[in-house]
Amino acid sequence: MQHRLDLDEWAWEVSVPQPSTGFGEELRKRRLEAGLSLTALSGAVHYSKAQLSKVERGIKAPSRDLVRLCDAALGADGALIALVVQDDADTLAEPTASQVAEENWIMQLSPDGQNHFQPVGRREVLGTGVASLMTWRSDRTGSPSPATGAGMLEASRSLFTHYRKLGQTVEPGLLLPVLIAQTHTLRELSAQTDTGTRRQLLALGSRYAEYVGWLVQETGDERAALWWTQRAVDLAAAGGDQALASYALVRRALVTLYREDAKQTVALARRAQSSTLPPRIRGLAAQREAQGHALAGDLNACLHALDRARALLARQEDGSGEPVIGTMHLPDPVSMVTGWCLVDLGRPREACEELDRQLALVGQEAVRTQVRYGVRRALAYAAAGEIDHACALTSPLLDGLAAVRSATVTIDLQRLARVLARHSDHPSVRLLGPRLGTLSRLPTF
Repeated sequence: MQHRLDLDEWAWEVSVPQPSTGFGEELRKRRLEAGLSLTALSGAVHYSKAQLSKVERGIKAPSRDLVRLCDAALGADGALIALVVQDDADTLAEPTASQVAEENWIMQLSPDGQNHFQPVGRREVLGTGVASLMTWRSDRTGSPSPATGAGMLEASRSLFTHYRKLGQTVEPGLLLPVLIAQTHTLRELSAQTDTGTRRQLLALGSRYAEYVGWLVQETGDERAALWWTQRAVDLAAAGGDQALASYALVRRALVTLYREDAKQTVALARRAQSSTLPPRIRGLAAQREAQGHALAGDLNACLHALDRARALLARQEDGSGEPVIGTMHLPDPVSMVTGWCLVDLGRPREACEELDRQLALVGQEAVRTQVRYGVRRALAYAAAGEIDHACALTSPLLDGLAAVRSATVTIDLQRLARVLARHSDHPSVRLLGPRLGTLSRLPTF
C-alpha cells in the first residue's frame, strides 16, 4: 500500500503498514498502566494527540519511528516494536565461494561520461560475440623482479589511502572503475611473484575489493555489494587470510540493518565474534550487533554490545601493514555508533547530545561521514520536536549529499523527510522542502 504526502512541490512515496488493532490495544494498555494521558504521551513522543488516538483505536497504522518512540517512552523494552516487526523479510542468502581466477570483465565507456564495469560469465561473453573485443592481459611469459612487486605494493598502498580520502567527497561512480582495475592488477601481479610478495599483493587486493563493495552499496546495489565482498574474501583466502570471511558477515549485516531486519543483523554480527578472530573484526561486529539490538528496542543488549566493542577496538593490534578494515574517519567510532543507536532506541534527546559531541570531532574534509551522521543527528532533533533546529542542521548537509550520492544516507534522509512532513506549517520546513524532496529520492547510477 502506498501513500503520498504532498507539501506544495515537495512530495515523496512512503510505504505505510496496515493498521494494527493489536498494536493499538497494547499501546493503550501500557499507556494507562504508566498513568499517562494521551496528551502526556503526545508531548513525550511529539506526535499529535489525534494521531495517537487513531493508532490506539486501530484506525491508523503507526510509523516505525512512532513505535520506537512509544516503546522507549513507556519502557516497553522492545515489546511494542516486536508487534510491528515483519516476519516475512527476505533472508539474505549465503554467498557461494568462488574461484578468483574464474572472472571475466567488460568495461563500457560512453561519450556522455556514463560507464559500466561488471563481471560476465564465459558463456555470456561468447554469446554476445565479443571475439572482436580488444583485451589487455599479461601473457606471464616473464617474471617480474622482486623490486617490481615491492614497488607495486608501495604505490598501491599509497593510492588506496588517497582513494579512501577521495571517496569522502565524490560519488562512487567516479572511483569504482579505477578501484576495480587496481584490484585486478594486484591479483594478476600476485600470480607472477614470490610467495611472500604474493600474499601481500592478495591481502591488499582484498582491501581494495572490500572497499569496492562498500562503494557499490552506496549506489544502492545490494547484490553487487555482496558479490564484491565475497571477492574480497576470496582474495584474502588465496593469500592465507581466513579472517576476512568473518568481516564479510559484518558487511552483510550492514545490508540487513538498512533493511531494518534486527534479527538477521544480530545473528550475522554474532557469527563474526569468535575469540579466534582479530580484535578489530570482533569489535566492528559487536558494533553492528548493537545496531541490530537498537532496531529491536533492546536497550540493555545494545549497551552491552557497545561495551564489548569499545574493549575490543581498544585492543586492536595490526602489524600487517595493510590498510585498516572499516572506517578511518571516526575518532571515536563506538561513541558515534552509540548516538546512532539511541535514535533507533527512541531516545532522541540522548542521541542529539552524543552526536553533537562526536560530529564536532570529524574533519570537515570527511564529507561522506559528516553527511551520514549529520543527517542522523538532524533526524534525532526532529524526533525530539526541535523542528527548526533540525532544518538548520539539514540545510548545509544537502550540498555534500548531492556530491557524494549515498543510497544509505538517503534512507535516513527519507526518514527525516517523513518526520518534517508532519510539521508543514513551519516556515523552515517549507523553505527546506523542495530540495529535501528531490534529494530524498534514491540516487540512480
